[in-house]
Amino acid sequence: MPFAEEYLKTCSDVTAELERTLKSVDPTQLERLKDEILKADQVFFVGVGRVMLALQCVCKRLAHLGIKAHYVGEITEPAIKKDDLLIVGSGSGGSLFPLGIAKKARAVVDCTIVHIGSNPNSEMKDVADFMVRIPVRTKLYLEDEIDSCQPMTSLFEQSVLLLGDVLAKMIIEEENLDMKGLWQYHANLE
Repeated sequence: MPFAEEYLKTCSDVTAELERTLKSVDPTQLERLKDEILKADQVFFVGVGRVMLALQCVCKRLAHLGIKAHYVGEITEPAIKKDDLLIVGSGSGGSLFPLGIAKKARAVVDCTIVHIGSNPNSEMKDVADFMVRIPVRTKLYLEDEIDSCQPMTSLFEQSVLLLGDVLAKMIIEEENLDMKGLWQYHANLE
């Protein structure tokens, strides 16, 4: 197959997976996450690897909405408090660092903790207040996961990013935020 044809087919396969995945997320879980974000004084994110990169993008987007958002480990990370929200991204729900941070947050301040992941039966279920499930292929190969033609957990990371942008758009609409006015929160030393 010529490269151009293979490229178009691959694009179609990837976007079809993303559409199927985003439509499989339970809207009630996402609405609860939105409510927790809007209620929290500050929102913290933790993950590792490519999941952390996707979460950092979501964190930045929430900051663009005027929400105090931070990722765990950033040099200017403030202290987390009881009225804050910790969003833990881990497909398997068993990644050592995110799980450890969630346990520490539970023990130290008992803030609200939300797990964004794929495995509903991970150790995170005993730590998080609730889960937003993105039921895609993880390294665990659970029976009900959406399969992917992409390598490893690419579909999960992409879905985290897109779900964050979808949620941001919904917050903009619900809060009746002026799109032009959001530029006041955008970096201007670039």
